[in-house]
Amino acid sequence: MNKSFWDGKKVLITGNTGFKGSWLSLWLLSLGADVQGYALQPMDKPNLFSTFNLDKDMKTVYADIRDFESLNNCFMSFDPEIVIHMAAQPLVRYSYDNPLETYSTNVMGTANLIECLRLGSRERVLINVTTDKCYENKEWLWGYREDEPMGGYDPYSSSKGCSELVTSAYRRSYFNPDNHGEHGVAIASARAGNVIGGGDWSKDRLIPDFIRAISDGTAVNIRNPNAIRPWQFVLAPLSGYMSLAERMFSDRKKFSQAWNFGPEESDAKTVGWIIKKIVEIWGDGASYNISESDVNPHEANYLKLDCSKAKSMLDWEPSIDLTKSLENICTWHKALNNKKDIISLSLAQIKDYETKL
Repeated sequence: MNKSFWDGKKVLITGNTGFKGSWLSLWLLSLGADVQGYALQPMDKPNLFSTFNLDKDMKTVYADIRDFESLNNCFMSFDPEIVIHMAAQPLVRYSYDNPLETYSTNVMGTANLIECLRLGSRERVLINVTTDKCYENKEWLWGYREDEPMGGYDPYSSSKGCSELVTSAYRRSYFNPDNHGEHGVAIASARAGNVIGGGDWSKDRLIPDFIRAISDGTAVNIRNPNAIRPWQFVLAPLSGYMSLAERMFSDRKKFSQAWNFGPEESDAKTVGWIIKKIVEIWGDGASYNISESDVNPHEANYLKLDCSKAKSMLDWEPSIDLTKSLENICTWHKALNNKKDIISLSLAQIKDYETKL
């Protein structure tokens, strides 16, 4: 990652009030980028966007990604060079109760954004951030490659597979890399695994639920303790998106495609392993229970990404392991509970990650 590349770059982040969007905003601002957001107001209290005081350092248009007119007005007014699309309905269990909202946000929201590019007239780079769950998961023991079929058992996973198909269709129909000299637009998609880090308070996610329970002095109920997930620290995929954007900016033809950004194979651990490790790191009486409910909706037991392409073509790799990631999370939340300067700590974690890169 070339830090000087971002100085003065105009970057639009959709979904910048979310967990990953807030970390990315803080990182890009620290590099001198001109960052603007388009997102809904933060729904959770607390939330990372407010914790980072990002409203003071960047402009955000508070609107729905499904509102094309508002989105296009924001797009044309700011006129970004780089767009990183993170606005989404991101929860599997929520998607079972709200499938239409999930599809309209994740599919039509993506179409709306790329349509803004089609109606524009300058050279741009767009990265659509989706998920590892976009693949048709057969629970193989090997990782999925970028050319594997899209699918998804639940509405969330399916909607992200659809978002990938929308991205591919627009790229081939309007922004074909072979004709990049005519349109000047580069479009890629980025698929990451279970992203973790300080400041995630989302409901129905393992580590946020556990950290919330620890902070409240209660035991958390754990479902699917034997499920294996590709856990990765939040700065790992973000560094991948940033590296990809840099390459796309200089070579639109070569890098306008789909990319996996997942952890090392050794960091694909069970839910039970994660919980025991957090209990060990946190101490202070942290505890949990195994849920015996048999009414939980379907969730995959195993899913892994093959990131050979990103490692080879982008020279990218996750720079800290899972144990260090969990230590960073516990340090972050303990500091917050003790009213420490959380922005300085977060910037220190970013600088530490840059050093490892």
